[in-house]
Amino acid sequence: MQELTNEYLQEAIEDSRPFASSGSVNMTIPQFDETMKDYLGISIITTDGECFSAGDTNQYVPMQSTSKIIGLMLALQDFGKERVFQTVGMEPMGDFFNSISQLESYDTHKPFNPMINAGAIAVAALIKGQNAEKRFDRYLKFLRQITNNHELEMSEEVYQSEKANGARNRSLAYFMHSTGTLVSDVEDALDLYFRMNSVMMCGHDFARVGLFLAKGGLDLDTGEKLIPSHHLRTVKAIMMSSGMYNSSGHFAVEAGFPCKSGVSGSIIGSIPGRMGLGIVGPAIDEKGNSTAGGALIKKLSQDLELNMFGVENTERSG
Repeated sequence: MQELTNEYLQEAIEDSRPFASSGSVNMTIPQFDETMKDYLGISIITTDGECFSAGDTNQYVPMQSTSKIIGLMLALQDFGKERVFQTVGMEPMGDFFNSISQLESYDTHKPFNPMINAGAIAVAALIKGQNAEKRFDRYLKFLRQITNNHELEMSEEVYQSEKANGARNRSLAYFMHSTGTLVSDVEDALDLYFRMNSVMMCGHDFARVGLFLAKGGLDLDTGEKLIPSHHLRTVKAIMMSSGMYNSSGHFAVEAGFPCKSGVSGSIIGSIPGRMGLGIVGPAIDEKGNSTAGGALIKKLSQDLELNMFGVENTERSG
């Protein structure tokens, strides 16, 4: 098995960076431009506390859909699994992440899972708080705690862009409201969703989220248990089945550990008991996943034997 070092990660970055050429940068994000297409960075933090990084890991990008795992954790804390999954399903979906067709096609009109936009909006509506601002304050406090970065902030510029370009998300939310799936104030739920997507993070921050999941929901500094293990199992299972949009099955086979991507080119990965990883690679494919970041994940999984379904892992854990 390949030894994990900064030098190895730099080589892996250079091997994977050419895959960025097949992707495109999401130009609806205000801070993004074409010069960022070749950006690629990774941070890895092991459960023993070792940190490794290479490439453009200090580049800050908005969370976008990686925020969905944080929202799901809070909703599970507030209402428990049974109530959350009365509102949203837990099955993979074959349509695009912002599709309305599946809401119209099934009698329940329930979003397939919390990792698509409709599902994340429905989950956001469950998070407790007086209004969107108060609920977001709670979200940000929790995110700062699990990343140990108390300077994390929402980008006002990204937030305004999310609202200005949010017609599809509004249509999803109002359709769910019309069918009784979304029972809270629609604009309040949307506002929270837009705010959550707009928090800026770097590779190290994303890796800390992955590590939090890998270490069983412990505060990485105090050791306090912040999320019950049964909720974490739910979150990681949903990440594995649905976290990489319409490529989730592909990544389950080729990488073999829970991941969540965002259209900013961000990826959070969690290898239970071993490490968390964070990737920033803004060039994305038509499904919304980082092209170079995806190639990097597959390489790391093979070289470092990260696939949870591998014979090697079974023998080692046994």
